[in-house]
Amino acid sequence: MSIQKILVTGGTGYIGSHTIIELQNKGFEVVIIDSLRNSYQQVIQQIEKISGKKPSFYNIDLCDKASLFNFFEKEKNIEAVIHFAALKAVGESVENPLLYYNNNMLSLLNLVEGMSKYQIPYLVFSSSCTVYGQPDMLPVSETAPLKKPESPYGHTKQMAEQILTDVTHAMPINVISLRYFNPIGAHDTALIGEYPMGVPNNLVPMITQTAVGIREKLLVYGNDYNTKDGSCVRDYIHVVDIAKAHVISIERLLNKKHKKAYEVFNLGTGTGFTVLETIQTFEKVSQVKLTYEITGRRSGDVEKVYADTKLANEELGWKAERDLENMLSTAWQWQLQLKENNILI
Repeated sequence: MSIQKILVTGGTGYIGSHTIIELQNKGFEVVIIDSLRNSYQQVIQQIEKISGKKPSFYNIDLCDKASLFNFFEKEKNIEAVIHFAALKAVGESVENPLLYYNNNMLSLLNLVEGMSKYQIPYLVFSSSCTVYGQPDMLPVSETAPLKKPESPYGHTKQMAEQILTDVTHAMPINVISLRYFNPIGAHDTALIGEYPMGVPNNLVPMITQTAVGIREKLLVYGNDYNTKDGSCVRDYIHVVDIAKAHVISIERLLNKKHKKAYEVFNLGTGTGFTVLETIQTFEKVSQVKLTYEITGRRSGDVEKVYADTKLANEELGWKAERDLENMLSTAWQWQLQLKENNILI
């Protein structure tokens, strides 16, 4: 049997790079498309250090349809696509909604049109728990109604899922959407991890950058929510657990084990932690006392959300394996490695 070729868009990004490692470990050939808008090309060298295999790389913006279609003409025999490429900062999307609608929707439309034209039948889509808005019931399951999102970012994920649902009704394309909750952590080698450009929008990079002295202090957005300590509740999940779910999903599609043309699964641990609990857990595993300040609520944040993972556990055959301490410990080792080597990747 020939080696199966998988296209990963946004492959030099945080979740994309970890997923590529897991794909390579399973024997897949990987081709990356990335605009490098929010990531670094050096990540490809780090992937090769870990796996011993260097993926092919194309610096393409998916919003540029001509360049994307030229890519499809050149790279034959792609059997499936994992689509990560998108802008993903909730706060930024509130401040600049047109940027998010233009980038995230046009890139998806071009990609799906290319898949149709070049007869690539399988797509795993990077979705998000933001599609649920603030759920009425917790834990939130895949059958929960999709409420009005709290941010334009969340709205782009909802719209993308609707587009893909419609596509599967009209075209020979099969899709699995993975709604992940809050990815954190880093690879056990500390060679790849989350490294946002500029000031981080996510909690854990802010925690580790504060702990290592890059940031003066950590801001906690709100302590007046209806939670045990007043701070927001999130379902944190290790990035490697998420990466493995993408490989399982790709195999499900390629082996024709999917039961519908469009399937959706939650990826989480099923446990919610407050922001302050997460800070305390980090202090425990790192032995570093954090400087943080309570400030006002941040626009676009939901109060609390955590996953019902039963469907992914039973139907997809996937289950999160790592606990919060491991997630935060690997994130910390990644940050220390960046400091030790004085590198920017």
